[in-house]
Amino acid sequence: MERSGWLKCLADDYQRLRSAATTDLTAQVPSCPDWTAADLVRHVGEVYLHKAAAIRQGERPDPWPPAGLESEEPIALLDRAYGELTDQIAQRGDDEPTWTWHEPDQTVRFWIRRMAQETVIHRIDAELAIGAPVAPIPDDLAVDGIDEVLKLFVAYGSHTWREEFEPDLASAKGRTVAVKLDGGPAWLVRTDPDGVTVTGPSPTTPSSDATVSGDPVAVLRWLWARESAPTADAQSPVRVDGDEEALAEVRRLLATATQ
Repeated sequence: MERSGWLKCLADDYQRLRSAATTDLTAQVPSCPDWTAADLVRHVGEVYLHKAAAIRQGERPDPWPPAGLESEEPIALLDRAYGELTDQIAQRGDDEPTWTWHEPDQTVRFWIRRMAQETVIHRIDAELAIGAPVAPIPDDLAVDGIDEVLKLFVAYGSHTWREEFEPDLASAKGRTVAVKLDGGPAWLVRTDPDGVTVTGPSPTTPSSDATVSGDPVAVLRWLWARESAPTADAQSPVRVDGDEEALAEVRRLLATATQ
């Protein structure tokens, strides 16, 4: 995906998140058990403001958060923050330098992508909170999100913030999990004591100890643990096969990376 696609998804999912959350701000968020919909909205608003400040200043905002955010009404905070974020993005090109947490990519483009992906995951949270059907997600956004969570959150994160992943990697033995999209590419996730390596996307499915497969949206939701509550007569849209230890290890790493 590129700028126009990410920004279109960001705008659509901001509106969906806002609409779902305003239905019942007291609703519990099952994918974030400690949060109500109001907490979810406040979190997204604060994330938007943080990224807007990073883009505006060209450096990591410090100190953070600014005083007074806690007294602002959640929906008003979300609206103000979205406006500030998109205003900062509109003033700058993709390659303009700024601070990000991903050392290889210190550009505004990183935050455009990250905020589109942040928002689609949290609007799913809002929909799950009120028991509404999860609105469609474009396949290209889902494929991009799969690549991001595997390569940036899990692989890059496990090497950059090694201490946070230490408990998950202590028993790693070089096991591999292939993440395969129906009719599409595959990624290979390998866990070693010194960190996670992710290769792909590849047009062919690599040999692995276990496989996670499905359509792009289903796999994205599985990786982020944003699946709908199961019903007695519904099968999971994601197929999981192979070494159970390898699969459990990747699940733990994903939980650490996305907490």
